[in-house]
Amino acid sequence: MKDIRTKGFERLIRYDKALEETFKYVKKIGTEYISIENATGRVCAEDVISDINLPPFSRAAMDGYAVIAEDTFGASITNPLIFEVIDEMSIGEYKEIVLKRYQAVKIYTGCIMPKNATAVVKFEHTIPIDEKRIQVIKSVPPGKNVSLEGEDIRRGDLIVKKGEIINPYHVATLAGIGRRYLKVYKKPKVAIFSIGNELIEAGQKYIYGKIYDINSFALYSLAKNFGCEAIRKILPDNYDKIKNELINALNYYDIIVTTGATSVGKEDIMPLIVNELGKLLVHGISIRPGEPTGIGLINDKLIFLLPGFPVASIIGFLYIVRPVLEKMLDTCFPKLKIKGKLKRKVASELGRRDFVRVKIYKRNGEYEIEPIRLTGSGIISSLLKADGLLVVEENVEGYEENETVEVELITYNFHY
Repeated sequence: MKDIRTKGFERLIRYDKALEETFKYVKKIGTEYISIENATGRVCAEDVISDINLPPFSRAAMDGYAVIAEDTFGASITNPLIFEVIDEMSIGEYKEIVLKRYQAVKIYTGCIMPKNATAVVKFEHTIPIDEKRIQVIKSVPPGKNVSLEGEDIRRGDLIVKKGEIINPYHVATLAGIGRRYLKVYKKPKVAIFSIGNELIEAGQKYIYGKIYDINSFALYSLAKNFGCEAIRKILPDNYDKIKNELINALNYYDIIVTTGATSVGKEDIMPLIVNELGKLLVHGISIRPGEPTGIGLINDKLIFLLPGFPVASIIGFLYIVRPVLEKMLDTCFPKLKIKGKLKRKVASELGRRDFVRVKIYKRNGEYEIEPIRLTGSGIISSLLKADGLLVVEENVEGYEENETVEVELITYNFHY
């Protein structure tokens, strides 16, 4: 078998072309019905239309007396109008009541309004005469202190769009229209393998010369953050063991992500394994960090070969695996962006896409963007210190100091 590694990276593929080639092989994930209690964070797989009005009936928005609004016109403290109290309503109770002129029904917040009542006079704007009569001392216009049927949601309104990520407010509204179950996309199943003889698990006693595995934990956390079901595992630099793990994983997982052993060195065996089991679609992408990234196809399932350096593997997941997950789920994960002025120049090369780690400061109501100085692709603390990533696209030869740029936030701790 020809060793494709000996070529090195003679030609790097552009980032957008790599995604375009990958998207040809993306398959939509299946769907399932789940209870709305478990729907937060899931991707909706249907347009949800309300089949009821909300509220489903006109109801009192204040404690007081339901009246025909026009009967109160002219009422004041110096000109009280007398109303006959013909009944009293309780929450959840329905009575067939039709008011006549200058009649009222005692009512409480949330009670169903009598059929022809058009307003509620608050208790404090009435003076009791006896058990059956009150004085109204303030007029109310039609609709005052009433929550009208359908004023919140109308029958036929779109509640959740297909492809939307369900949030707690969706769940609240779905419950309000009586919808208990929802069609969602299944969680993509992602297998994550960190490859390297030098790796040991966090929690193990340290062995000199070894390093604790960072990548599988980072990628596992990202996969979970994007709504996936995931597993993580460390594998040695052993051709047969890696191949067997991949074959087993292909039986259950939708995509496979490996990190390490993907460049062109002697122990970078992942491109060989992928070519043996399937085909390598892409190897070497014009991005920094992450140039050695590869993308393959085995048994119609995508496998992503991310570099072994932590920052490169994380950026590879964010900007290559994430778009594929979005395609599978027919959604778009939210990306928060901020514009600000660069505090110093950022250099780049034409034809390469750079992902620059930056710190964001807010001064005098404006944002300032400062590139982080220690930025090697193995420096995991650079992401810990960063607030966002500045993407320098291929057709841009960097940015000048004080130029306005847009940054994608990557932290949960940034304060606006």
